[in-house]
Amino acid sequence: MKSIRELYRIGTGPSSSHTMGPRKAAEQFLAKHPEAASFQVTLYGSLAATGKGHMTDVAILDTIQPHAPVEILWKPHIFFPFHPNGMTFKSLDEKGRVTDEWTVFSVGGGALAEEGHDSLSTPEVYNMNSMSQILYWCEQTGRSYWEYVEQCEGKEIWDFLAEVWETMKAAIKRGLDAEGVLPGPLNLRRKASSYYIRAKGYKDNLQSRGLVFAYALAVSEENASGGKIVTAPTCGACGVVPAVLYHLQQSKDFSDARILRALATAGLVGNVVKHNASISGAEAGCQAEVGVACSMASAAASQLFGGSPSQIEYAAEMGLEHHLGMTCDPVCGLVQIPCIERNAYAAARALDANIYSAFTDGRHRVSFDKVVEVMKQTGHDLPSLYKETSEGGLAKNYQPME
Repeated sequence: MKSIRELYRIGTGPSSSHTMGPRKAAEQFLAKHPEAASFQVTLYGSLAATGKGHMTDVAILDTIQPHAPVEILWKPHIFFPFHPNGMTFKSLDEKGRVTDEWTVFSVGGGALAEEGHDSLSTPEVYNMNSMSQILYWCEQTGRSYWEYVEQCEGKEIWDFLAEVWETMKAAIKRGLDAEGVLPGPLNLRRKASSYYIRAKGYKDNLQSRGLVFAYALAVSEENASGGKIVTAPTCGACGVVPAVLYHLQQSKDFSDARILRALATAGLVGNVVKHNASISGAEAGCQAEVGVACSMASAAASQLFGGSPSQIEYAAEMGLEHHLGMTCDPVCGLVQIPCIERNAYAAARALDANIYSAFTDGRHRVSFDKVVEVMKQTGHDLPSLYKETSEGGLAKNYQPME
């Protein structure tokens, strides 16, 4: 597996696969061809189907257009077998002749890949790629998951995670202060600030749940407005992990050091899914985004409360298992409905997974690795209507309530 630096990416929303990835690809192609008179970019599959709502064209135009004219072609019904998020960049000379062509794929979490070779790949730093292997290592050595992360990544990973945590907290604080309507045709009003204020009026249990809702809404609304967030594992699911960790730090006074260890464990869980299945909604549906985020947050919460390695694995398993089959059907192609609410619900579900796991000895029948395998197959079996094309599910024939 690669570094968790590849999972936690600091950037701007609203989509890691549809905004961050295409922007990165545009930067790389422009750097290779600064002399080009013009460019042509063709978007395929999911990138074309929901690209306008996800600001894919804006990300590309903002990157290339200051240097040369750009033409964007949309082909939503052409899907490459390698991945649904395909794009082809072409550079042209003064006579309109193509001087170079590059087809690349945005495979989730802001990462890029090319079919057939790994010229874009970064080094692999983990020699164990399944949760069962890592769990066995933890039980045999007496160490925890975060210690395996440190062993593989080096002590410098803590400086990186500290930056990740500061970015997450800043997104929550901005989101709680912001009011008004999110960009796009839905005219969706921000809710985080009102949820936060209302939660303060309740006692104990209801306040706790209301606050975690507010924190998740805050980050997700920041993402939807193009604010600075951290993919965890994606932009569309970026509210779950910070909401859970921020809530637990505020209510239980956990130190930053313990929060960073929990972030390391959460990153390891997300990394296992990314390596063995997918974190791309266009490839496997929302189970691969919000479901994985819930799994990551569940593991992090379990660790913070002193869960054993097997209890942490169980919490992660439940967080993902109970999102199996979740479709990715963004209304109007925006990362707003149902995405924002799903982040809030998944944060609450992560806290419940931790509690459920804490009542057990960690032994259970279905392993985390098995759920990851099933998630991958389920994502493969889902029709493209339900994988970030906005052609089915909640997005089909959307009409607001009267």
